[in-house]
Amino acid sequence: MKLIHKTIVFNLLLMFVCGSSSLLAQKLQAHKLVVEYHINPIGIDVQKPRLSWQMLSSDENSAQTAYEIRVANSASELSKKSSLVWTSGKVKSDTAVNIEYEGEALKSMQRLYWQVKIWDNKNKASKWSAVAFWEMGILKTTDWEASWITMKDEKKSATSLPSQYFRKEFSASKTIKSARAYATSLGLYQLFINGEKVGDQQFTPGFTSYKKRIQYQTFDVTSMLQKANTIGAIVGDGWYRGYLGWDGLRSYYGDTLALFVQLKIEYTDGTNEIIVTNDSWKSSYGPILKSDIYNGETYDANLEMKGWATNNFNASTWKATSILNHSKEILVASNGLPVRITQEIKPIKTIKTPTGELVFDLGQNIVGWAKIKVKGKKGDTITLKFAEVLDKEGNFFTKNLRAAEATDRFVLSGNGVETFQPHFTFHGFRFIKVEGATPIADDITGMVIHSDMQETGTFETSNPLINQLQSNIQWGQRDNFLDIPTDCPQRDERVGWTGDAQVFSMTAGFNFDVASFYTKWLKDLALDQQPNGEVPNVIPDMWNNKLGGTTGWADAAVIIPWSVYQTYGDVRVLEQQYASMTAWIEYMRKHAGNNFLWDQNRWHWGDWLAFNSDAPDYAGSVTEKDLIATAYFKYSTSLVSKIATILGKKEDAANYKTLAENVKKAFIQEYITPNGRLMSHTQTAYALALSFDLVPENLIQKSANYFAADVKKFGHLTTGFLGTPLLCSTLSKIGRDDLAFMLLNRKEFPGWLYPVTQGATTIWERWDTQKPDGSIIDGMNSFNHYAYGAIGEWLYNYVAGLSIDPKNPGYKHILFNPHVGGGLTHAKVTFQSLYGEVKSGWKIENDNFVYAITIPANTTGTITLNNAKIESLLINSKAVNADVKQKIKATDKALELTLGAGTYQFEYPLKK
Repeated sequence: MKLIHKTIVFNLLLMFVCGSSSLLAQKLQAHKLVVEYHINPIGIDVQKPRLSWQMLSSDENSAQTAYEIRVANSASELSKKSSLVWTSGKVKSDTAVNIEYEGEALKSMQRLYWQVKIWDNKNKASKWSAVAFWEMGILKTTDWEASWITMKDEKKSATSLPSQYFRKEFSASKTIKSARAYATSLGLYQLFINGEKVGDQQFTPGFTSYKKRIQYQTFDVTSMLQKANTIGAIVGDGWYRGYLGWDGLRSYYGDTLALFVQLKIEYTDGTNEIIVTNDSWKSSYGPILKSDIYNGETYDANLEMKGWATNNFNASTWKATSILNHSKEILVASNGLPVRITQEIKPIKTIKTPTGELVFDLGQNIVGWAKIKVKGKKGDTITLKFAEVLDKEGNFFTKNLRAAEATDRFVLSGNGVETFQPHFTFHGFRFIKVEGATPIADDITGMVIHSDMQETGTFETSNPLINQLQSNIQWGQRDNFLDIPTDCPQRDERVGWTGDAQVFSMTAGFNFDVASFYTKWLKDLALDQQPNGEVPNVIPDMWNNKLGGTTGWADAAVIIPWSVYQTYGDVRVLEQQYASMTAWIEYMRKHAGNNFLWDQNRWHWGDWLAFNSDAPDYAGSVTEKDLIATAYFKYSTSLVSKIATILGKKEDAANYKTLAENVKKAFIQEYITPNGRLMSHTQTAYALALSFDLVPENLIQKSANYFAADVKKFGHLTTGFLGTPLLCSTLSKIGRDDLAFMLLNRKEFPGWLYPVTQGATTIWERWDTQKPDGSIIDGMNSFNHYAYGAIGEWLYNYVAGLSIDPKNPGYKHILFNPHVGGGLTHAKVTFQSLYGEVKSGWKIENDNFVYAITIPANTTGTITLNNAKIESLLINSKAVNADVKQKIKATDKALELTLGAGTYQFEYPLKK
């Protein structure tokens, strides 16, 4: 249900112009209740869960003025004051997001039900909302009765080993009220009860800093149990024991797989029973001969054990299990987003390559695997290989996968039509090569997997190429947000590079709901951060902090929490990450020394993969690394000063403000000439300096002129991973939308639309990942990196005109400021904020600029109408009268007005 009716909702400010509305009144209501960003979550371990809701009202200028929350142990007790676990009482506040539960201490496995009632600015009170709930996980180590179990006498090997199967039979003779399974593993697991897979999650328990914390998942298995039961699990290598990283090493976290399960059954008579992993369980190898994330899975159907997770299975050949002495102290509830199969894609084309290969084209670069139906003889092997592209001759291209085999093998049993899909591997691919069989396209399905993020943002323009760019950005995020923000999903890497995640964090928050995704990953960043504050390049750190502490990358410790705060108004993430942030700032302070400049002898990635111009008199990408590092030193320090202020840490705020000012002075003295020219005369250097407030006020225009002149001179970008995300936004900041649109629209190499013209369906790692002649760079070359997709932030903010107000984060107050250019005739964006749907869309119609917005209930917005004049402005099709004129701030360049909740349309002639 839409938060705001499509019927125009008039703001009180505009009633003089528009007259009274004739809307059908809707009842005031609080709806879409969530806890810790999830609907009715179970198995959480947050001691003070935060509660949020949206206000539903069609009243004009609607806003919440008060709320009341009530919480009880059952839905029926919510109406009984004496039975409430907690009530907030009536609180005068317009806050509806992330309100902490403040009741009695919560207990393991406790379920609580809650409702909210709200009051609006028309002195109306809503009825109590629909009932929602949350359920706690296991909060204390002493509440764990299960043991880690492993296969007894498992063989050891330097290469991949078969996946392990575990099973246990048990009875439940009484009537079951509810049942919960709490499960995790060393490795990846799939849980089964009575032959059926438990839940729809993939790649559990997820990728964390396994030596410091391991997630467990909670499943409601009430409906799966019967009187006689069998619980089983398959455990594979995964990130824990499989190959990890590009050095060809495996078993980084451990060489022993293990399973950990605690099943609690609550009976209707009030009694409980707990089934746990212990040495009474049995184990065996099975048909999964190997399953490695990089190399793929080998499955022999002849070794299948029919009914292995069902009752009365003959497990006489199964081995006993052993108790593994492994910590329970590091177990934490899963607090990220579950990985799920989200789409199934059929091939759009069957290809016979020049070398005779049978290849299926999905038409989209995805992450996941292929499911295949095939019929053949017993012992036949079907081989599936995966690639992102075909080479210039049209043949299957896998050189950019480096050491990753990316190969699945299926050994047939010969029993009719057989279906295969892997268990513990994923691939990044568009093309599937099949060997050993000749299936038709209908026999192949591409299974798309990623962290199950809710899509929050849409963006569309009149230019189909830009629309495809937006699709590529979103697909790149889907494909690379697989429990952690991987850099790429196809080669022997797929790890959480901090730099990529940092530059993309705001764009990520526009495209999808990533609040809990980033919160989970940031906890590992803080855990893997070194005692001296140094931040590793990849999180979780599987590289032993090699080349750690590089600015731009390590600044993810500060910038990503700030992005989450901006997008969701989440103060807790700032509190939780504050020690990590300040540790990184102090690390930089130490290495900068008394002159406040980055240590030039320190390793730094610089403006990674920047474009190298062939012009002999200009190396357009060579920005001094110490300049980049010092710029980030200042920027992150400034952010921490702001964050300290938000958290009420006045002394810290003053300290870091002074430090940032000193770094800025040092930067100016070292890198900026008295005429405003930067010592590194590059687009990246100017974008950083102007965007990070490093240029003295009296030189801003001169530096901006140098910046604009350089862009105009080359007619294309010259930037890399750190410069590119700031490029167009900085040009717009200095009033050069024309140059920003020029860069956006460039179809030739290098530019964002060049890959689109080459058929790309995701964002490339390099500007020249595929050269204009069709040749492809071998080695470190990915067709699915998301970093350059950070242009999405500018598309939302400037082209469509939707921005966050830094002083009122989380879209509590919204900034609307669209920019026309680039030959576009329309652009529009929608965004699902925590308060409701926001819209911003413009079109050029009959030489008029027509701009429509939606401000959700309980929020406000400030609208900037560039080149508008009051005398020619129409608001909701009516001229502006004298009363409204007094409410509008007018300058030579724009009109500005602030409005409450509603849907509005503005129209005025385009400036000739």
